[in-house]
Parts: sequence; structure tokens; C-alpha cells
Amino acid sequence: MRKCLITGCNGFVGSYLAEFLINRGIAVYGTVHRGRERIAHLGDRITTFECEILDKERVESVVSEVKPDLVFHLAAQSRVAPSWQDPEETFRVNVLGTLYLLEALRKIATDPVVVVVCSAAEYGYRGEDELPIKESSEFRPSDPYAVSKVAQDLLAGLYWQTYGLRVIRVRPFNITGPGIMGDVCSDFARGIVEIERGQRAALNVGDLDSVRDITDIRDAVEALWMMAERGKPGEVYNICSGMGYRIGDLLDKLVRMSSATVRVVQDNSKIRGSGQSVQIGDNKKLVELGWEPQISIEKTLSDMLDYWRKTCRHEETIVGLLNR
Repeated sequence: MRKCLITGCNGFVGSYLAEFLINRGIAVYGTVHRGRERIAHLGDRITTFECEILDKERVESVVSEVKPDLVFHLAAQSRVAPSWQDPEETFRVNVLGTLYLLEALRKIATDPVVVVVCSAAEYGYRGEDELPIKESSEFRPSDPYAVSKVAQDLLAGLYWQTYGLRVIRVRPFNITGPGIMGDVCSDFARGIVEIERGQRAALNVGDLDSVRDITDIRDAVEALWMMAERGKPGEVYNICSGMGYRIGDLLDKLVRMSSATVRVVQDNSKIRGSGQSVQIGDNKKLVELGWEPQISIEKTLSDMLDYWRKTCRHEETIVGLLNR
């Protein structure tokens, strides 16, 4: 049986990926840092290790024990705001953490395929004459998080060039779906559900004119698997739909899916001052591997609403039981 190691397997992408691989008969091992609530439903179908990615000896120990055939490196500090508040920690986790993993894999020498998940944030945002963004596009990082991912990306490429480690680099654009926290679609969906339940009066929003390339998480894990199976070591692949969605149009779709009357209020404090508004990727290299998205944006948004309806109902039940 093939063995796969997922770092950060309790995260949004990692948890979906773990279940996807288990269902394909792969023995899945994962590192976790702050709990395993997202993968709790997998029970003993997954083997997990408590492992801080900055604990060099622990990372090496896990790699030595598992001796994986396939690795997906997802452990990261993946939010922009904390990268401004603590850029040092962001660089330590995203760069040193990647270095420790690559060094461990190089030393163990089991010749695994290593998929290093970087970020489309490396590209920054573009004018319409520069779209879609190709893998060959220059880097224009606009925050410490994006700079750290550029460094991670280049480091992973170096290990392919220098040591022949079978590294494949991936630059995902916006990935969303049921269970994600803190992205714009999730915030909209949760706010609408709270309006439906009478828990808030209005939905406060920021910039609705930004355009983003969005892929459903279930299509994204298919893409990750396809790149691991068919991708060329040393190459870089975008994960993206190749379509741009105006944020305000996504909000309109969500509002139409609700039976509630949703009052939308412009909140200038939610608008970033960068003026960077468009990011659409080129997915031709991924499509050439045989991938194509299967889930419509309407299906994604509908499932996100249903997720929050179930979650809010569950939270309300727990509160009710505690208050008895």
C-alpha cells in the first residue's frame, strides 16, 4: 500500500485531501499542531503525529518513521494579517518549516514525490492586460505572507535542482468550500445564515468590486492528486478555475439562495487600501494533465450556506444544553 504524509492535515485543505486519499486506498499519515477536529471523523483510518513544523528533530523523526512514497506539504502560516503583525513567525513557519521537511526527506532518501503547496499570492494582483496569470509570470508579492511563500517556492525548486528531490510546486488561487473559515464567501454565507436565524440585522461588507479566481475545495484536492500522479518534478502548476468572479456577484448569488431579506451595509473599515483588485489564473498546464473543475460556483455557495445552517444549529443546541 502506498504511504502518504500530509503536513498540516488538520487544516481546511489537508482534511479534505486526507479523506480523498483514504478513499483511494492510500495509507495516510498526517502531522497536526493544534488538535484534530477536522479529521476526527476519519478515526483510525488516518495515523497522526503531534508535530510542530519548526521542531526539526520531530519532523525528521516523523519522516523516518513513515518513509512516505508521497508528501503534501501544507503546514503553513497562511493568513495575511498575522504576517504583518508577526512577520518573523510567518517566515519561520513557511520557510524554515519547509527547509526542515525537505532536509528530512533528502536524508531519509526514499525518493518520494513531494508536492509543496505555495500560493498565488506570490504573483500579486494584475491589470487586465496581464491576465490570466501564468506560472511564468513574475513575482509581485505585496505582504510578508506572500514574500514568505516566494521564498518557500524558490527553496523547494532549489532542492529539485540541487538534490534531484522530486518536488512539484503548486500555486493555488482562492480555494473555498464548506468548512473554510475567514474567507469572503464563508463570511458572507455565515452572515446570511445569522440573518435567517434573527441573530444579526444586516450584513456588513467591504470591497465588492474585487475579482477573484475561485476553485471549490473538492476540485482542488482532485487537482493536487492529479499533479502528484502526473505532474513533472521540478515544474510549477497553478490551481485555479481560470474564471474571475466579482465579489459583489457572489454575494448576490448567496442572497438569492436565502429566503431571508438581507440588508447589505457598506463598511469602509473592511476595505483594504491597496487598490489591488484583480487576480485570475491560467490553468492550462493543469488542464493538460487531465483536470477540469466539476463543481459549479452555485453548488459551492449553496453547500457553504448549508454548512453554516447546520453549524449554527449545532452551536445553538450546545448553548441550549449548557444553559439548562
